[in-house]
Amino acid sequence: MSREPIRPFLIAKDESGQFRLTVRDIRYNSQGYPIVTARLQDESFKTAAAARAHAKDHFSAEPGQFASK
Repeated sequence: MSREPIRPFLIAKDESGQFRLTVRDIRYNSQGYPIVTARLQDESFKTAAAARAHAKDHFSAEPGQFASK
């Protein structure tokens, strides 16, 4: 089990060069292991900053809650 915390928002670049936002829901089971459900959003963005702004506006994201890949 990784000790690194799971960030609820993932911003990744797809094959066409657009940025995509994945919203992750993290729950923990009775032994403390994370159960992660990820939902890729339909929108694509030209920049990572635009994806962050969308997450802030629509999901109340805060700084430090983003991961990138």
